Amino acid sequence: MGSFIYGGMTTIPVEDRALAHLQLVVYAKLRAHEAFAFTWRDEPGVGDGHGSLWISPGVPIQFKYAGSREPAVNREWLRVLKELSNQPTGLRLVPEPDAKG
Repeated sequence: MGSFIYGGMTTIPVEDRALAHLQLVVYAKLRAHEAFAFTWRDEPGVGDGHGSLWISPGVPIQFKYAGSREPAVNREWLRVLKELSNQPTGLRLVPEPDAKG
């Protein structure tokens, strides 16, 4: 289980494979100088809570992986996550869809 660390103060546990896809989408948005919301649900062991952040350029972000292997990229999952990042409710992690040919 890796971590998405925002602003040096907020740490959100995220499974490494999902974290890799989240990283690609976040970097693409910030490269385009786009701010956006990111929401998440807490892990079952933490409770039944959720949270939300406003992500904007200029705030330190760290993606910390538990494993050493880089996961293969599922382009369909990236497409879905990018679409969500442009919605008023913002980016949120959703289950990985099957990769399309």
